[in-house]
Amino acid sequence: MPSDRKPTMRGRRLGSALRQYRLAAKLDQEHAAEALGCSTAKISRIESGANCARVAEVRYLLDLYEVKDRTTRSQLERLARSATKRGWWVNQPVPVPDKLGDYLALESDVTFIRTWQTALVPGLLQTAEYTRALTTANPAIEDEAEVDLVVSVRQERRKQFLASGARLAAVIWEPALTSSMSSPKTHRAQLLDLLWLQQQPLITLQVLPLNEWAAATNAPPFVMLSYDGEWAPSAVVQDTHQESVVLEDDHLTALYGHTFDTLRSAALTPEQSRDFIQKLITTIPQEGEPT
Repeated sequence: MPSDRKPTMRGRRLGSALRQYRLAAKLDQEHAAEALGCSTAKISRIESGANCARVAEVRYLLDLYEVKDRTTRSQLERLARSATKRGWWVNQPVPVPDKLGDYLALESDVTFIRTWQTALVPGLLQTAEYTRALTTANPAIEDEAEVDLVVSVRQERRKQFLASGARLAAVIWEPALTSSMSSPKTHRAQLLDLLWLQQQPLITLQVLPLNEWAAATNAPPFVMLSYDGEWAPSAVVQDTHQESVVLEDDHLTALYGHTFDTLRSAALTPEQSRDFIQKLITTIPQEGEPT
């Protein structure tokens, strides 16, 4: 169970919403504390996400703030129920690193992912063989057990996402698909898998042509996460050598949203992207053919 000292994304989302509704009702934390019969410090911890309100407390506060919309109430009650829920990654045979667990918690509740990648196939769209090739080539990973963990976790992420009903829109720069992978077999299999994924109704994949340099240099690779059916992003995640950096400032996430729209406009349409991948597959030799 998450520590009260370590805010979770669910707790932060719930606390932020409760704070917004309190301010809209023109009430201070003392009013909320008096209504719940608790200290103002507890209200502060709830609103920061450090503590999570119980479902009954959420209902009481929403009544106090005169929030009557049933959909809103249902979403916030669901957050309260799930805020301390253990994720699937907790039960892995090999412990998942805390920083990766933090990201998986972000991803587990998402309803819309937008991702821009310049050199790699997005993680949720990778085949096991492609992930293994990438991980094996990483000089920082020397233990085969660690390679196996990366592959198994990424494949479970993919499985969980495809079953979640969430949407995904990916823009991939052409070199990520055309550059030689670890082997022609892995290359072909990954591209064929992308064609299959394109047929899934909630996945949109677009290829940004190599000559769209101006659009491609707008931003480094990123993943943008939206929740509760909202179009606006709640968080943007960028990977560094050491960790994943999560940006939650509304101004910054809006800028990334604009960047993604620019990338999509410059990219091939989904239909053109499918044709591009199909044509690319024909250029990759099958096993046994000369390279």
